[in-house]
Amino acid sequence: MGKFYRFKLPPWLRHWIFVIERCTLPIMIYQCARTLFIPTTLDVFLLGLLVGLFFAFYLGWI
Repeated sequence: MGKFYRFKLPPWLRHWIFVIERCTLPIMIYQCARTLFIPTTLDVFLLGLLVGLFFAFYLGWI
């Protein structure tokens, strides 16, 4: 199985991946502030998911 290459995707899907990549950091910062003030299980889970997604984009896994 070959490596995932995002530029072989259809243009509409590639556009959405770029949008999600750009929006991940501001949403992660907001979620971190929300988790610090009112920590619930859902907030902690969402923050972990966003941090994982951010590092996946940063390391080039997606």
